[in-house]
Amino acid sequence: MTSAYLDATQDKTGKARRRRARQPAGLRTAALIQTLAALLWIPQAGLLSIAVGRIADGGGLDAAVWPAIAIALLGVAKSCLDAAGGRLAFRSARVELTKRRARAVEALARRSPVDSTRHTSGEAASIVGEQAELIVPYLARFQPGRFKASAVPLFIFACVFPISWIAALVLLFTMPLVPVFMALIGWRAQAASERQLQATGGLNGFLLDRLRGLSTIRALGAVDATATRLRADAEDLKTRTMAVLRIAFLSSAVLELFAALGVAMLAVYVGFSLLGQIRFGAWTSGLDLTSGLFVLLLAPAFFEPLRELSAVWHDRASGEAAMKALDALSEDGMPLPQAKPAPGTLGADIRFHAVGFRYPGSDISAVENFDLHIRAGEHVALLGPSGSGKSTLLALAAGLAPCETGQIAIGRQPAGHASRSRIAWIGQKPHIFAGSITRNVSLGRPHVSAQQAAAALDAAHLGNLASAYRNRPLGDGGAGLSGGEALRLAIARAAADPRALIVLADEPTAHLDIATADDITESLLTLAKGRTLLVATHDPRLAARMGRTIHINPEPAREAAE
Repeated sequence: MTSAYLDATQDKTGKARRRRARQPAGLRTAALIQTLAALLWIPQAGLLSIAVGRIADGGGLDAAVWPAIAIALLGVAKSCLDAAGGRLAFRSARVELTKRRARAVEALARRSPVDSTRHTSGEAASIVGEQAELIVPYLARFQPGRFKASAVPLFIFACVFPISWIAALVLLFTMPLVPVFMALIGWRAQAASERQLQATGGLNGFLLDRLRGLSTIRALGAVDATATRLRADAEDLKTRTMAVLRIAFLSSAVLELFAALGVAMLAVYVGFSLLGQIRFGAWTSGLDLTSGLFVLLLAPAFFEPLRELSAVWHDRASGEAAMKALDALSEDGMPLPQAKPAPGTLGADIRFHAVGFRYPGSDISAVENFDLHIRAGEHVALLGPSGSGKSTLLALAAGLAPCETGQIAIGRQPAGHASRSRIAWIGQKPHIFAGSITRNVSLGRPHVSAQQAAAALDAAHLGNLASAYRNRPLGDGGAGLSGGEALRLAIARAAADPRALIVLADEPTAHLDIATADDITESLLTLAKGRTLLVATHDPRLAARMGRTIHINPEPAREAAE
């Protein structure tokens, strides 16, 4: 494997951990705003206790008018700050999610399609489209809530301690119990969330693969077996989801228990102090109504940030699991070659020089010390049994994977991004998109017009099919098309691109009857007139129609493995 690929794989864990550790500046600002909003309850509680104290001392309602006005103004400010902080946190979380999604999609686009370690399309779509949304509540609610839970209790403790040291001690001893038990439960919650998200991605990938092969499943009579497997996976996902919910409810119950105990102990102490039964615990002779009510009003606010943190604790477990899955998509795997084009016009000859390649995780070389020069306009067949490395050589020539040793030149330029724009690929299982047959030929390429697509369909002998599908789209995966028609559509895609100088065909006649294979061969030769054609096949009839045949022998790779 290339040194760049090896270096990238060695530092995956450290990069992902640093990405998760970085926190957007907007979230920090939102946390400060929401913390300030929570701290406004302290002056509100003070004004409320003063007003009640004045009324109890016979001051009448007139003595509470100005404190009531101040409490109302502070309440409006508190609501505005809390709403502004929540809105800022949500926007910052969406921006961060967009960045992470873009990074994951870019990393997937950079990875070679022949990389065996890349995620399946169903799993990747589930992570990027569905599971990634769990990051928003984690960043928007848990991150500001964690900062508020660490700052607000300290300020309240600082306000209670000068009034009553015993009330401060009650708060001090009950507060650490909450994060300790929350951490113990959190480890279980995160592990359960990771297993649940993994099961979700696996189920989505399984369902997508089975939907693609639905016709094959029906032909083999495996519908019942597939339904049984799908039912079992759905039951497993349901079990994992309920396990996550049970842990979430347990975390809330633990916090409510300790919060209720702390508030109840303070209420008992304040009540007996006001009745004169307790004369200790305060720095003065005892608590009066104003100071006692102030302490009692601050007690629920002391535990409120912790209660909010408990409510979003499940968001933390799910969000971190989703971030871990998204970061796994962002990790570098086998990269697509990105060689910079050299000055001059790109030629149509292909030169393999001492090319070697081994798939990740395999001890056997798929290709070893391969040399070949294909002149521009020449038609060459790579003939050999399955597993001999023919498809791998085509993928390397197309610039879909980097060579481990040696190099491949397309018109004296390294195979890579520049050469891929001049290569037409025809696979043995071309993918058909849901949409019109014309769009399936043009593939969104701006330089391919509707007239060129129609001419390409006629050249591939698909004019009748185009007329039949004129007013209705093709099904996803080519439902309703035969194998020969799907291959002809792939040939039409190549014929529609006038810039393609090289045509690479991977087993174009595999699994076809003789008559259909001969028709595909004729269409392929018609397409390749004036172009370089390289065909990987184990069909001697197709190889005989080429100008030159190269026999691929897998024995050297096996001897190297032994």
